[in-house]
Amino acid sequence: MPQVPSSDAPGSRIGCNSPESSIGEIWALYGRHQLSRTFDLPELDGWAWDIPQADLGIDVFGDVAGLRILDLGAGVGRHAARLAALGADVTAVDASPTQHQRALDRYPDTPGLRLVCADAVGHLREADPYDLIYSVSGVPFVDPHRLLPALANSLRPGGRLLFSALHTNSNGDGPSDSVTARPEILRLPGTDVEHQMHMWVLEPRLWEDLLVDHGLVMETVTTIDSPQPDQPLSYRLYAARRPERIRSRPRTPAPPAPHAALGVGIIVHGPDGVLLGRHRLGTWEVPGGSLEPGETFAEAVVRELAEETGLIAQPGDVQVLGTLLDHVGGVLRLTVPALITRWSGTPQELEKTIGSWRFWSLDALPQPLFVPSSQCLTAWRQELPLDHPPADFQPYNTPSPSPVAITSGTEHRHDPTVASFTSRRLRPPRRRSAAGRRRPGAARRRGSEHGRRHRDVGLRYP
Repeated sequence: MPQVPSSDAPGSRIGCNSPESSIGEIWALYGRHQLSRTFDLPELDGWAWDIPQADLGIDVFGDVAGLRILDLGAGVGRHAARLAALGADVTAVDASPTQHQRALDRYPDTPGLRLVCADAVGHLREADPYDLIYSVSGVPFVDPHRLLPALANSLRPGGRLLFSALHTNSNGDGPSDSVTARPEILRLPGTDVEHQMHMWVLEPRLWEDLLVDHGLVMETVTTIDSPQPDQPLSYRLYAARRPERIRSRPRTPAPPAPHAALGVGIIVHGPDGVLLGRHRLGTWEVPGGSLEPGETFAEAVVRELAEETGLIAQPGDVQVLGTLLDHVGGVLRLTVPALITRWSGTPQELEKTIGSWRFWSLDALPQPLFVPSSQCLTAWRQELPLDHPPADFQPYNTPSPSPVAITSGTEHRHDPTVASFTSRRLRPPRRRSAAGRRRPGAARRRGSEHGRRHRDVGLRYP
């Protein structure tokens, strides 16, 4: 059976069905065995990774003075004490009570050194972030899917991770090509007593994939080989860093389930009034439609206006007024009314579903208006005598060069980079007109509740 040299590696507390389940007991036995021995390890003059005779030493850490450092699987604590002597603030964690006792006996009152008996993941979840986290051969004893999420968030942005891991054991068995634990043998020092325990002995590419998946950036992988030519034992030292910027990602690779519709309503206003077209189902409405992937609101307004009426506008001439929020038939719908007062061309009938484009005076608008169009017009000019179902309207005010308050409900917070938002409720008169009808239809561009024109499904103004 392949063997793992004895070291100051950690235990772990985990459920009985995990490969980690027996590791804590074995490391407790290891520590008890070492406490009973008269032999003790010497202090570290430099550093010792997994193979003491290897050339790689403490230089990989750089200047540690003043850094907040965590040693995972500290064992007797020699490595942690060495870094504390160099001016670091070191927390040394081990899950084995007997290993922890060895450290307490050896370093009862060492400046800059704090000894903690705890499960590695439990400690990481509760501790403040560290500048540097390292482990001498301890990481492979903990399920990486359990360890790395907590570890990555326990590094401050820009913080470093250094850990060594078994690559090839003394029998010449190389790393696994899947993220699964395998049995290895721990021999108690000074005896022939062997104990089987599970470890994650992984190929470097798997370690890198795991680190990257949890938001870290791999910097270097260094080989630590045995200097004895007939000994295949080999480790790898992994150096990674947490980026300065905080990442985000989807919960899953799958796109979100569709449950909302989003579109723009375009108010084209000039000296002759506001532009309205007549739908084949009898309602009068402003131009508009849904956003294409990658479009801004202004870009969608310009495209929809050209597609439906032939009028040409520029994104810089689009004034986005705000958002209208509604729930109809279990669908959340957002309509964004936008105002255009500069354009070129004359209205044309370009679609079969809507035409008869003309400008109407605000004091003589046609009826029935399509509900979302009526709501967009009310959002623009509240004084217009329009009847329609209510909906929530969140206006967009002009950004201010000085800090402004963002209002959300009754709470206020300060942000100097965004425009101010003041929510209001638009309520037309109680009298309802035929304009409040939601028309049927299944066309993709206009009329289908799941079609391209969001405003065709209607909005409500609370």
